[in-house]
Parts: sequence; structure tokens; C-alpha cells
Amino acid sequence: MNNPTRLLRPGYWCECWTQSPAPGEAPTLVASIDVATAADAIRWIRIALRTITPALDRSASRVAWAWLTTGQLDAVEALQAGKPCFYVAHHATTTIEWTARPVTFLALVHRRPNAPPCADTFRPHP
Repeated sequence: MNNPTRLLRPGYWCECWTQSPAPGEAPTLVASIDVATAADAIRWIRIALRTITPALDRSASRVAWAWLTTGQLDAVEALQAGKPCFYVAHHATTTIEWTARPVTFLALVHRRPNAPPCADTFRPHP
């Protein structure tokens, strides 16, 4: 019989959302990722933030670089302590928010590395 503890694994779920001020427009999920460590979760946020920092206005860019330099250390500690963390950047009228939170993943039986996508097995109806 399978060991139930092997079916569960700790990790972190990360998301990036954007929101524009258009009336009635809902936030948009831009990207998400699951990672094994708190450092990997913050690394994912840092890479994305570093990528857009040159496009931010001077004030937002300064705040972003401060977080990239030292603020991210507090975020790693928070995640390791079981607390969620987030970073919010503003560009013109758009808000970009990255979140990371500790989660427990349930292993899926069919999830195998190097397996072909299941979409390849579907055939069109005649």
C-alpha cells in the first residue's frame, strides 16, 4: 500500500496578477508557478520584478530595487515561518502584484516528468 505521507509534499504557490483601473475589469492572472523552497518562490518574484524595473517610474523603481536588495530577505523568512508574502508594483495606472504562500501539494498519480502532454492523445471528432 502507498505511504500517505508520500502523497503530500510541502511547497509554495506563487502568482502574478495585474489590475487596471478600467471600470468593471477584474484582476488578471498573468503567471503562476509551484516551487519547492521559499528561496525559489522569492527568486521567481525577483526575476520578474528585475525584468520590469527599468519600465517603472523613478519612485517605483527605487522602491523595487530596495526590495530586491534587502526586502526580499524578510519575504523568505516570512515564507519559511509559514506566512504568505507579496510584492506590489505600480506602473502608470496598472497594479502588478506577486504573491507566494506556503501550501501542501497532493501528488497526482499521472504526473510524470518527460511524459507527453495528454492533449496529444485526443483525436478530433469525425
